[in-house]
Amino acid sequence: MPRLLASAAYRLAFTYTAVCALAILLLGTAVYLAAGAAIQQQQDEDLRKEGDALLRAYQKGGRPYLLEALQRREASPNNDFVYALFDHGRKIADKFEAGEPPRGLSNLTFIDPREGPDQARGLLTRLPDGTGLLVALDTEGLERLDATILLLFSIAFVLIVALGIAGSLALGRHLKQRLDRISTTAAAIASGDLTSRIEESRASDEFDRVDTALNAMLDRITSLLENLQQVSSDIAHDLRTPLTRLRAEIEAGLNRPDNARAMHEALQRALDQSDSVLFLFAAILRIAEVEGGTAASGFQRLDLSALTASVGEMYGPALEDQGRSFHCSADTGLAILGDRELVMQALGNLLDNALTHTSPGTDIHVTARRDAGGIHVAVADNGPGVAAVDRERVVRRFVRLDASRSCIGHGLGLNLVAAVMKAHGGSLRLDDNRPGLVATMTFPAAE
Repeated sequence: MPRLLASAAYRLAFTYTAVCALAILLLGTAVYLAAGAAIQQQQDEDLRKEGDALLRAYQKGGRPYLLEALQRREASPNNDFVYALFDHGRKIADKFEAGEPPRGLSNLTFIDPREGPDQARGLLTRLPDGTGLLVALDTEGLERLDATILLLFSIAFVLIVALGIAGSLALGRHLKQRLDRISTTAAAIASGDLTSRIEESRASDEFDRVDTALNAMLDRITSLLENLQQVSSDIAHDLRTPLTRLRAEIEAGLNRPDNARAMHEALQRALDQSDSVLFLFAAILRIAEVEGGTAASGFQRLDLSALTASVGEMYGPALEDQGRSFHCSADTGLAILGDRELVMQALGNLLDNALTHTSPGTDIHVTARRDAGGIHVAVADNGPGVAAVDRERVVRRFVRLDASRSCIGHGLGLNLVAAVMKAHGGSLRLDDNRPGLVATMTFPAAE
């Protein structure tokens, strides 16, 4: 038992059983007392009726008529009453061995010829001549009924308590098994097994919903840890080259202290490498900030039509100066809930990618439209595009395709766009533009 009580599941089950048993005990006691009171009230009513009938007999013919009525009643096999007459305390007629009780209703002790002293309920009525008329009922029947009710209630109470204990053991065992699944999985994860998950049943109850939520949380944590490991590895890999170049440039400058021009050029290149490293860290921090979910608290209603046109006006001249043909069109009345700076940065990243990974003469189109699926902002070009097998991978952090290795960047642009879209409850999709690539950002429309 101490081991069972050490379990919160069993304690809860036993406490529930104890509360139910106490409630049943209180209810049974109340029913028992109420039944006894109701039966006694009925007896008192019967005694009053019988006393009134005998009083009317006395009023009709005096004491002789009353005695005759008593004899008839005592001779009747269906009569349950017993009678006695008292003249100022002296018994003058009776078959009831008892002294004169006080006037009115009272509990009496009488001598039963077969059982000895016994209990009865009596009503003493004072007649006009001062004689006391006692009408009484033996309470043995009531006592037997009380004993029967008490016995049946005791048996029922014992059965209910036994069933409650059995149910408590079964419920406690069930709860303990379900909770043990969670604690076992938690212990496995704490020991380093991040693949362990809570076994879910098919009951679809509250525990299953908790198990599903916890498993989803564990999947998310595992994904974040894997992402952290990947990011750490990618940062180390991506920092190696600029830091090596930075060291080489500083070393080159130190090796030629007599040549001011060469030292200045080495320091300038070192400064460029430092800026590249700082840009990398700034991009990583920006992505982490967006993925942290804090941006959503500052979302406001945005006119996406005007925002798209504004970005087009900012980027259009630069794109055309570098030999690209640029076109921008947006439907009117497009509204979303979001962060203006993040949306502009996401669209700007897509335009930067289109510029970086295409050659002069490429056509770049920006469109914004709405349909039943939401509001879509697309950046399309007719450049080399991205192979279908690489489109899912290219939006990951630090991923750069072989054709992009010679271009400036760290492989974070599309990852930031994907993070911004996730923060806005939308999505980023890359498709074939035949030829080229079309990157589509889909936002939920504002109500």
